[in-house]
Amino acid sequence: MLDFFKKYKFFAIVLAILSVIIITIIYSILRKKRVLDIFEPSHVNIELVDSTIQHKSKYHKIADFSLINQNGDTITQDDYKDKIYVADFFFTTCQTICPIMTDHMREIQKEIKNDNEVFLISHSVTPKIDSVAQLKRYAKLKGVDDSKWNLVTGDKKQIYELARQSYMAVKTAGTGDKYDMIHTENFMLIDKKRRIRGYYDGTKRDDIDRLLEDISILKKENK
Repeated sequence: MLDFFKKYKFFAIVLAILSVIIITIIYSILRKKRVLDIFEPSHVNIELVDSTIQHKSKYHKIADFSLINQNGDTITQDDYKDKIYVADFFFTTCQTICPIMTDHMREIQKEIKNDNEVFLISHSVTPKIDSVAQLKRYAKLKGVDDSKWNLVTGDKKQIYELARQSYMAVKTAGTGDKYDMIHTENFMLIDKKRRIRGYYDGTKRDDIDRLLEDISILKKENK
């Protein structure tokens, strides 16, 4: 028996070394940091993307904007400069998915309360109904923190173009009104370079957990 082990001692040592190397490689692969995708128009459901940009496969960014929030303040891209933010589309009189989305957005607000890098913005798809006064009432009712979360209204054409050409988050209503839109349940995660880094179902608890995890990943990416 002793002779047997002596005979195969070298083979056993080589096998052990190879095993250690293989295990180390596998462990490194499993520990590799997850990198968030960058979403381009050509990557997104065609129903949500304006025909003018459906072919675009790189360099997509959220366009400049100027809208009014629940306090009557003008909100522009400069308010989100060098910030990570979560965006969605809603309307205050919605009785279906919007209350769930708003509740989940409030949960995100709670998690980022003391984080100066992360903010929220919700765009009304019915700006004629959602006046500043209406948004203010809604904000108070839903516990919106004005320092973290803007509910915005404004020119319908601009909101439509942001929804279809920037965030790629709404469907056209097909009612004959050029700027009619049906909002989806999507939350969008936007990075500091104004790029879309994730889409999430704002009505699903699991997606909200994934969104919060992705915010952490994105923050580490920026360091």
